Amino acid sequence: MQSLKRQVGGDHYKNLVMQPVQYIQANKLGFCEGSIIKYATRWREKGGIRDLEKIKHFCDILIEDEKAEQEIIDNRTRS
Repeated sequence: MQSLKRQVGGDHYKNLVMQPVQYIQANKLGFCEGSIIKYATRWREKGGIRDLEKIKHFCDILIEDEKAEQEIIDNRTRS
């Protein structure tokens, strides 16, 4: 992919074997999962603790979404 040879806003992904976007797309991950991968990959080179806090935030969103989805499923099976 030609666009991966160019990075806007730094060079924190250029030296990786696989860029986060390649992994995210290949595994058809959703937005939250993809964001977790992105921030976990770059936190040492770019965002530091702030990126780790973003990972926690996206994990919290995923947990809430999954609990809500499970509750919907549970309610349907009870009906």
